[in-house]
Amino acid sequence: MDNKVELGKTGLSIHPVGLGANKIGEENKESNTEYGGKIVSSAIENGLNFIDTAFMYGKGLSEEIIGKTLKENNWRNNVVLATKGAHKYTGDQVITDNSPEFLKQTVEDSLKRLQTDVIDLFYIHFPDDKTPKFEAIGALNRLKEAGKIRSIGVSNFSIDQLKEANQDGYLDVVQGNYNLLDRSAESELFPYFSQHEISFVPYFPLASGLLAGKYTKDTVLSESQKKRPQFQGETYIRHLEKVEKIREIAAKHNVDVSHVVLAFYLSRDQIDSVIPGARNSKQVVNNLKAADVKLSSDDIQIIDELYPLHKN
Repeated sequence: MDNKVELGKTGLSIHPVGLGANKIGEENKESNTEYGGKIVSSAIENGLNFIDTAFMYGKGLSEEIIGKTLKENNWRNNVVLATKGAHKYTGDQVITDNSPEFLKQTVEDSLKRLQTDVIDLFYIHFPDDKTPKFEAIGALNRLKEAGKIRSIGVSNFSIDQLKEANQDGYLDVVQGNYNLLDRSAESELFPYFSQHEISFVPYFPLASGLLAGKYTKDTVLSESQKKRPQFQGETYIRHLEKVEKIREIAAKHNVDVSHVVLAFYLSRDQIDSVIPGARNSKQVVNNLKAADVKLSSDDIQIIDELYPLHKN
């Protein structure tokens, strides 16, 4: 499985299907969640080499598990590691901080948890409301020059914040919310990404599982799902009907609905990688199949018409 691509202009060579490590934690049999180290091991053994984590995923637990697993198996050089920071805990409060001093410290802390000398891609996880964004990115560029990180990213930035952050051209990757239910990034952000050779990594690509094709009208939804707009009333029924149309495309390619959805994202010029999460080894290995799906122009047109650019 050697279908690696370059992540934007970073020079990093990645499998286009990465692992979003926000669910990595201790084993939980009730939710069919395996120990994170087992998930990471299965991913790497099956060709995945791009892992996306953050301090906020378990207050550093995700980073620690990944670091431990890579160290024990001598896998660090086989993997492109991305992590994110911008948060600190003060008592029960979570504070967002993009100051150069804090970013320097949070990178050092992530390096220790990941048990590595360099982070391949470091993102500012969320913008704060006080630090000039070009100053924050300038701090990351100094860390890049010092060999602590290899490339620079931001997550959850508005277009105005992106422009301010990138005024010196240091920005390599942007991560943001994007899926078929909300393709607004394509009109609001993608033109800027194309102009500046910035790669976009979408999160929530399967819309909390709705776009994975695993729900029906009879599925018993959790209380948290019932609060999300896509799972409510007629909207939910409409989404299920659309997913059935995608299932027809999936059957033609002999793959799952989720593979077709992820392959659609990878058909966008601005997207080099998708990072679906996984609760167990079976899921992470299954996700990798999306990279082998070659959608026809007719397939892409059907999905475009099902999910137009405005919010669905």
